[in-house]
Amino acid sequence: MEHQTTTSARPLGAALKPRQLTMMGLGSAIGAGLFIGSGAGIQAAGPAVLISYLVAGTLIILVMWALGEMAAANPDSGAFSVYTAKAYGPVAGATVGWLWWIQLVVVIAAEALGAAGLLATIFPALPVWLMALVFIVVLTAVNLTSVKNFGEFEFWFALLKVAAIVGFLLVGFALLFGVIPGVQSPGLANFMGEGFAPSGFGGIATALFVVAFAFGGTEIVSVAAAETAEPARSVKKAVRTVLWRILVFYIGAVFVIAAVVPVDSAGLKSPFAAVLESAGMPGAATAITLVAVAALLSALNANLYGASRMAFSLAERGEAPRWLASVSKARVPVVAVLASVAFGVVTVVLELAFPEMVLGVLLNIVGSTCLLVWTSALLAQLALRLRADREGTQLPLRMPGFPWLTVVGLVILAAIFTVGFIGEDSRLQLLSTFALVALLAVANWVNHRKRKDPVADIASEDEKHPALIK
Repeated sequence: MEHQTTTSARPLGAALKPRQLTMMGLGSAIGAGLFIGSGAGIQAAGPAVLISYLVAGTLIILVMWALGEMAAANPDSGAFSVYTAKAYGPVAGATVGWLWWIQLVVVIAAEALGAAGLLATIFPALPVWLMALVFIVVLTAVNLTSVKNFGEFEFWFALLKVAAIVGFLLVGFALLFGVIPGVQSPGLANFMGEGFAPSGFGGIATALFVVAFAFGGTEIVSVAAAETAEPARSVKKAVRTVLWRILVFYIGAVFVIAAVVPVDSAGLKSPFAAVLESAGMPGAATAITLVAVAALLSALNANLYGASRMAFSLAERGEAPRWLASVSKARVPVVAVLASVAFGVVTVVLELAFPEMVLGVLLNIVGSTCLLVWTSALLAQLALRLRADREGTQLPLRMPGFPWLTVVGLVILAAIFTVGFIGEDSRLQLLSTFALVALLAVANWVNHRKRKDPVADIASEDEKHPALIK
């Protein structure tokens, strides 16, 4: 029987293929944060940033396992929002869902402007506002046609990024082993002595807060799983395939950069280009810029998809206006897509009209959202897995090492939050995000208070969304 995400008159479809889900999970973790932002982590900690990446990578593996376990048992376009609701109540679930939606629609604007700005460095004659508008219109059209088209676009976007990383690793290790003609190997001098961790433990901790955000976006796999024909099988494959590849690509790429580019080098502003230029490859900066543009557009495409599905799920559960649950003949939540992209378009226009006065503030408010979403996912998995084990429920995918590995993930998150509160800039970001969470929680609590029969509403939703984890 074909899987469907809801039991509404015209539910979402199940056209995503396992290969698309797997590449989506891999591509979501390989973004501009790696191609451009990895240099900031090296500046903070030196080559010891590898420790920060190992800790952050371990965290995302644990979060992916937790989300995979819940998504395989209960595939739903609301994903961690639904799981949080089942574990801790509808107000908590709606708060997480709206928090993630707000983050995505703000980031859509940032990615459109970021991609346009990067492309303008290569083609200065093209107006940034026009390119940003074209990017948004084209990718909105992709999302409006069918989930199959979205999946295919994301597959090729991800494949391009993976190919770029593989090519970079081959060149980087050839440089380190001294097999490139006419180019001297830098060796491992950057890793020796005090140069490995010039800022000590404090630098490693600071870098941990910086690099954790590079893995943001991987949670979209749990949302997309609901639109695959065989969710349990697809999620199993995606989780098991993606996890080790994320570590290989991230740790491998950062190792090469840290070995080749000194910690005080201006080249860390574009670390991939700096390595390729050291290897004597002409046009490296242009090539990496184009890959970064593709990475941003891939993220825009995926975030628009994720935002629309979360809005659809919230509407289906009565946590958002019902018209957001409207679905086209192609089983696409058209109104949810348009509503999500509209916020991004308005933000782009305001940012262009009032530079550095709108987008920066919004990004600061939602900057730590992914940390809270990961926390909610681990807490939900902890509660639901204990419930399932207590009731003897069979799960299609089980997170290994439970509950200890879930607790390890929560401890890592607690450490990241602690480091964030120590720094002045990051403290403001965290406080802004927590203030937003408080406002959303109050709004959702008021919404439930206004319902005539909230108990009946919740029972009705459980009937519409049966789960193996209850």
